[in-house]
Amino acid sequence: MNIVDRTISWFSPERGLARIKARARAEGLTNARLAYQGATAGRRAQGWRAVSTDANAETRGASMRLRDVARDMVRNNPHAARAVQVITHNVVGTGIIPTAALTTEKHRGELEVLLKAHFDTTACDADGRHDLYGLQALAMRTVVESGEAIVRKRPRRAEDGLPLPFQIQVMEPDHLDSSIDGPQPNGSFAVQGVEYDGIGKRIAYHLFQEHPGAMSTYRTFTSVRVPAEFVAHIYRSDRPGQARGVSWFAPVVLRMRDFADFADAQLVRQKVAACFAAFIETEDTGAGLIGATPEGQSHPLEMLEPGIIERLRVGEKVSFGAPPQVAGYAEYMGATLHEIAAGLGVSYEALTGDLKGVNFSSGRMGWLEFQRSIDAWRNHMLMPQFCEPVSRWFLEAVAVGTGKRAPAQITWTAPRREMIDPTREIPAIRNAIRAGLSSRSYEQRRLGFDPHDLDAEITADNARADASKLIFDSDPRRVTIQGRMQDGFRPDDED
Repeated sequence: MNIVDRTISWFSPERGLARIKARARAEGLTNARLAYQGATAGRRAQGWRAVSTDANAETRGASMRLRDVARDMVRNNPHAARAVQVITHNVVGTGIIPTAALTTEKHRGELEVLLKAHFDTTACDADGRHDLYGLQALAMRTVVESGEAIVRKRPRRAEDGLPLPFQIQVMEPDHLDSSIDGPQPNGSFAVQGVEYDGIGKRIAYHLFQEHPGAMSTYRTFTSVRVPAEFVAHIYRSDRPGQARGVSWFAPVVLRMRDFADFADAQLVRQKVAACFAAFIETEDTGAGLIGATPEGQSHPLEMLEPGIIERLRVGEKVSFGAPPQVAGYAEYMGATLHEIAAGLGVSYEALTGDLKGVNFSSGRMGWLEFQRSIDAWRNHMLMPQFCEPVSRWFLEAVAVGTGKRAPAQITWTAPRREMIDPTREIPAIRNAIRAGLSSRSYEQRRLGFDPHDLDAEITADNARADASKLIFDSDPRRVTIQGRMQDGFRPDDED
């Protein structure tokens, strides 16, 4: 106790005791904070940007700059371009296929016809360039590069001649009017162009009619309010309450720039060294012009060619340049690319294509870990934020086009996952199905097949083989896995 505490305690013991308790509590909190080395504020902890802002405060001033820098890297940096390709090709691949489910077989067949007519053609694209699977890839690519993508439903008229009266438009996040921020006249609240109601539900997006960076002669900077049911906003949520996405290159932007600068510096260094192949030293101290020779003598050689024999004058000697070595370049390149791959969430082998030293075990472990990232991006982001809105738009359009709304659901089948060793993985899948640990439909979807289409193909193949009285050892109805006829079956049976 200091003199102030003693004085207060003399006149008011209660207040003095309260001061002692408050000081002890403050000292306890300080000691608890210092128990974590990362929470200290000493010399070793200098440079931390320790702020308590929320996700939206962090992205408000940085997201635009980050996506512009990321686009520059993707345009000019081969590893950045490769990263976008790797993530897009693995998450989307040939496309995430929709299938009608939870309905009657007749209605399911009608929905399947509409699904294929609308989504397997360019009829679904507002720009007329892609089918649904190309739009999925375009949206995923935009998310990786720019941090987010806007997918807008464009209603169409019946006279437009489309299988269903709507199209899909993929837009870059630049279309979002970030200046719409804060309380709105209608009582709602906006965060960087995204409007929320009183309970935090997204109700609208404020979108520019054209890209703000367009160089067209007619430009308007007035945004329009689009209801949320017409928009699918796709981005990876890294923090709770995050309203906008951030470029996936954010953790590796500076590392990739430094790596590119280092590679360029090494290349220029070697080019400069290669320009000086040889040096001629002389003891002549004449003050003539550089390159001048006494009258009657030939000019000195200025280049080297195979087979040249040159006589040197008295006092001249030749020394050859020694290009500088690039010791440690490969190690630096490998270490940096490992850091970049880790920051992007992909494997080093996928990012660089370098399979040196990879065997079956290490390749499988790396692929399985990368597969977990792919599944997380697909199931936690692309499917709920892109595929589910498209399913809703499809069923709504079917109801409008047919005049009736039947119970149905759209399921999505991810692209096929290539097996590292089919001789080991296929028996494991078969055993899991036989043991009741998995289903045929689930395993078929994992391999990228639609169960209904696959069963229909198998049925048609079996019927065609039976009609032609053909027996294949791949037909388990007739032949066992060991290649023997099934018990009770004779090849000459009429059935």
